Formats: sequence, C-alpha cells, structure tokens
Amino acid sequence: MREIYLDEDFDVDEVTSQINKVMSKWSIQLLDINGPNWVVYDYDMDVKYLFQFQVDFNDIEVRIKLEDLKLNVIHHIESLKDETTYRDNLANSVFIN
Repeated sequence: MREIYLDEDFDVDEVTSQINKVMSKWSIQLLDINGPNWVVYDYDMDVKYLFQFQVDFNDIEVRIKLEDLKLNVIHHIESLKDETTYRDNLANSVFIN
C-alpha cells in the first residue's frame, strides 16, 4: 500500500491528476472517500493507495477544495468505461465540529 499525505495547501488540479492516474489503472476497482481518508482498492479489495488529507474540516476554504477535488475525480471515474466505482462520504459530520 502506498500512503500519500496532503495538507491544506494541496493543489486541486495536481491531486486530481494524481488520483485520476491511479483510478485509471486496470487493477483498481473502488475509491472510498471517507472524510480525510480516500482509500483506493483493487478487485480483491486490497488497499493499494491511501490519500490522507491532514486538514481542518472546519475551514470552509479547505472543504471547498476537497469538494472540487471530489467532483473532478468522480467525473473521471464515471467517464471510465469499466467497473471502477466510488463511495462518497466526504462530508461526514464526524469530521466537522
């Protein structure tokens, strides 16, 4: 498993490109977005990547960036003509005070 840690200064376009590249691999099946932890699974449900956003979910600008990133990545996943999918739980109240 590869772990990638990002802080609040992440660049949406750069991270979009990075995640899209991972999601385009033939062996990848699922992106599980769960607040700050974006976990990528293969078809055996083994974790291949963890994108962990070490950010303050109370910061509205950071949450906007995360929403933009999420929409970019979801758009890419939906454009793939295979079984790659996602589960979205970005705005879980557990992460927001």
